[in-house]
Amino acid sequence: MARYFARSIRNAVVLSVTCSAVMVHSFSNAAEEQLWKNVQSAGVLRCGAAVAAPYVMRDPMTSEYSGFFSDLCRNFGEKILKVKVEFVDTNWDNLIAGLQSKKWDLAMGLNETPERAMAIAFSAPAADDQTTLLINKDNPKFAAAGNRIQDYDKEGVNIVVMAGTSQEKAISAVVKKATILRLPGLDETRLAVITRRGDIIADSSDTNRMFAAANKDWAREIKLDPPLAKQGVSFGLRRDVSPADLQVLNIFITQLREAGEIDKAINAATVAEVSSK
Repeated sequence: MARYFARSIRNAVVLSVTCSAVMVHSFSNAAEEQLWKNVQSAGVLRCGAAVAAPYVMRDPMTSEYSGFFSDLCRNFGEKILKVKVEFVDTNWDNLIAGLQSKKWDLAMGLNETPERAMAIAFSAPAADDQTTLLINKDNPKFAAAGNRIQDYDKEGVNIVVMAGTSQEKAISAVVKKATILRLPGLDETRLAVITRRGDIIADSSDTNRMFAAANKDWAREIKLDPPLAKQGVSFGLRRDVSPADLQVLNIFITQLREAGEIDKAINAATVAEVSSK
């Protein structure tokens, strides 16, 4: 009898564990959003767009979006999902919150950080980036400056940066003496340096390189040694995205990157932006 009860209890435990595993798997599947299926049912892929050239650019006259992340989002929606693509205007302070509240399906051009990974999922990186500085090369404050952050972190120096970006976080972590001016957008940071309200722009290497190329007569990009905040730049997705859906986007990005198509798109976006200045 004791042996029978032992066997019965063992069988009951096995059955309970099996049922629990099935239920957990079922709940897990239910919790994972079938993102691309939902997008296809809606007939539109919504891409959250905060301007940061050359990743995401917006023509103020036509409201048309360009930049290589905009192109990636457009091509993924139209060619892979076979749906229309809609770009939703936002800013860097609201890009992640809007993704979480389902105002858009993808957030474009996000630097990968551990803090952001606590809130959202990331695709495979479409590009690599680091935070660099852009200065007026005739600014006497930097006559003897090199490429160390200490050469620019001084009393009386104003560093401008877009609020809510990974560059804001990166520069805030290393600056001890200079003043940081946190401004709402890319145009505001550039205008601040042009008008001498700011001495330095802290931004992504691609963005600063492009602006320096368009203003060779006075602008110079400084790549810091050691590099500051070197990170991948990816699409952001909600954390409940299914692994299968994430894989679809990752394969799309990885194949384009390995074929050199993303580098071509970055260069094309840079040339287009420089030519427009």
